[in-house]
Amino acid sequence: MIRFLIDSASDYDAKEAESRGIEYVPITVTIGDRAFSDNGELSKDQFYQMIQESEDFPKTAQPSPQEFLDIFERIKEEGDTLICILLSSGLSGTVQSATLAKNMADYEQIYIVDSLTATYAIKVLADYGLKLRDEGKTAEEIVESLENLKSKVKIYAVLDTLENLYRGGRLSKLEAGIGNIAKIKPLITITEDGKIGVKAKSIGKKKAFNDITKLIASEEIDTNFPIYSLYSFGLENNEIFTENVRKMGIEFTDRLQIGPTIGTHIGEGAYGIVLVCR
Repeated sequence: MIRFLIDSASDYDAKEAESRGIEYVPITVTIGDRAFSDNGELSKDQFYQMIQESEDFPKTAQPSPQEFLDIFERIKEEGDTLICILLSSGLSGTVQSATLAKNMADYEQIYIVDSLTATYAIKVLADYGLKLRDEGKTAEEIVESLENLKSKVKIYAVLDTLENLYRGGRLSKLEAGIGNIAKIKPLITITEDGKIGVKAKSIGKKKAFNDITKLIASEEIDTNFPIYSLYSFGLENNEIFTENVRKMGIEFTDRLQIGPTIGTHIGEGAYGIVLVCR
């Protein structure tokens, strides 16, 4: 039997993953002296409220090789095949942990797909993999299809605040201060090599809404795949964004909340889209 494994940076709902038979490896999030697994232990809203109230910036830790190995050994014992679709190697060492565990398990029927993306873009890949499996495709065919698809899955998002980038050490205090005064709203994406890239530095909310909708309009969207509207904490910006996109004749499949692994760095008020290009 072909089975799938994802990590919690996919933001795939843990209960939904379990109901679909997907193995789920949580990433650990630490805020101050409290550590929790990103597996639904806290709701996403509770997480954002915690980081607003805490003086300590959240830290995330990739799963250890042992966490993967425990699953790999069980899969090996059961004689199944496992396809792992994991957070981009450009953002985390999760792929490296899984690769080490695969070598330790010494089992050829484990396939590791570096998604080169994050959050619900991984969900798109995983759900497509399940669909192909149910259509009778082999593991090799599924992996090849996922490798071809992953470069077509796009994430575009606008950050409403620079505070989290500053607190996480990705911006200096001066850069964050200048950015906030200028009301800069970065339009970000995940690049082809799986890292965070900046598509635009929009000045003000109105310009940011215009810039992201223009970017979406420039893409040839494959409507055979879902289109997800994303938000972090607070729906106001997302609702304006969603309405703007609908005026373009694009309908969203669902509105989904970004979880702790990515939400740590983007902060409240962020909004965006996951889509697949032809």
